[in-house]
This record gives sequence, C-alpha cells and structure tokens, in this order.
Amino acid sequence: MGDPLRLYGLNALVLNAADGIGEAIARTLVKHGATVMAADASNSGVVQNFASVKGIIGHAANLNDPDELAALVQEAVDTLGGLDIVVNDFLFRHEAPVVAVDDALERVLRMRATLIMAVCRAALPHMKTSPAGRIINIGLLRSFFAAGANRVSAHAEQDLANLTRALAVEMAEFGITANYIQPGAVMTPESREAFRKDKALRDYCIQSSAARRLGEPVDIAKVALFLASDDAVFVSGTGVAVDGGQSDN
Repeated sequence: MGDPLRLYGLNALVLNAADGIGEAIARTLVKHGATVMAADASNSGVVQNFASVKGIIGHAANLNDPDELAALVQEAVDTLGGLDIVVNDFLFRHEAPVVAVDDALERVLRMRATLIMAVCRAALPHMKTSPAGRIINIGLLRSFFAAGANRVSAHAEQDLANLTRALAVEMAEFGITANYIQPGAVMTPESREAFRKDKALRDYCIQSSAARRLGEPVDIAKVALFLASDDAVFVSGTGVAVDGGQSDN
C-alpha cells in the first residue's frame, strides 16, 4: 500500500481534470508512477494547469460529445503509448440543486451513461492488452442535490451502480475491472458555488456526515488510487461511498 511507484509504467486518462476531483486524481496517479493525460474543456485552463507538472499532459477536448470522446481516447493512446486506466468524471450543472427524480434528472443520467459508454467502447480495444486495465466512474456530487433529497441522490447512485456492474461483467474476460466512487459533499469549485448560493445546503451536508465536515478532492483521489492499483485486482462491479459516513441525525 505504501509503494510510491505502485502504478509505474501505467497510462491513465482522467476526464474533467482541470480542477476538483479530476485534478486531485490526476496528481495522485502521477505521484505514484503513472503517466496521465488530463482532459477537460477548452476554457478550463487544463493545459496551462499541468504545463509544469512532469508526467501529466493537459489536453483540451469536448467532453459532452460522444463522438469526440472516441477521438480523445485515440489521442490518449497515441500520446501515452497505450491505455491502462480510465477515470470517467463528467460535470453536469443545474441552476438549483435537484429535488426530485424527474425528466431533467433522467436526461442527465442518460447522458452520463452515454458518455461513459462512449469512452469505454473506444478504450476497450486498447485496454485488452493492458496488464492492469481499470475503469473508475465518478458519481454526482452531493451538492448536485437539494438538502433532504437523499432518495433522489440514491437513485442517481443506483443508476451508476447498474451501469458499472454491466461494464464489469463485459470487461471481466479481458482482466479489466470496473468500479465507481460515490462522492459525498466534496469541496470542488462546483460545490463551493452551490454552497455560496445555499448555505443551508452546506450546513445540511456537514450535519449529515458522521465526520461532521465536508470532503476534499484528495479524499476521492486516494480511493481512486486504490482502485487503479493491483491492490484492487479482485474488486470489480462495486462502488465505494466517500462521504465521511452517514449520520443518524
């Protein structure tokens, strides 16, 4: 567990990596020996953000177009010389926190599934030859949902769980694992903005966590490191909640 080069020789593609969770994952993977392409939108500053970081290549791309995601995967393969680890993290914004399982939420979940599958379909031919193929899907932040909307957030998590289990079954014959991380209230730029607008939501998230605090992107990154490493070689089709524990209060 303490090996600083536990991912040595592996190549990773991390999406939505200009800041927040994606950035923390990219920096953590490279710290442990991986070479990383960190992809994000053209206006995200991703290229400049990693310009001086050895082992991370910032790359601007349209992460909302399934067709362009296939080209992004090929770009990663060509640039890195192969592909072993894929971290699917997609940013979805709402004007206000989601309060119900409605058509708008279902559209978000369908789009998320479409984008994840586009990346995985494009990556599969390259990951088949990997000695350590890993797919890691990142769930929606708790700040995406309104205070008290636990049934709604659970619905979104279950949707990701179902998709990830299906991927795990499909990829198993090639030795590729697929897992997901469900973040709690983690202080990303998106969460910070949501909490600025709605301090009651921030307070609710703190009180709902047994840890009585908000999470940090590195809390998610450490779990992603585990799932990307050989320590998780027999872990697939499952999810890890990184939310500080659920309070009974």
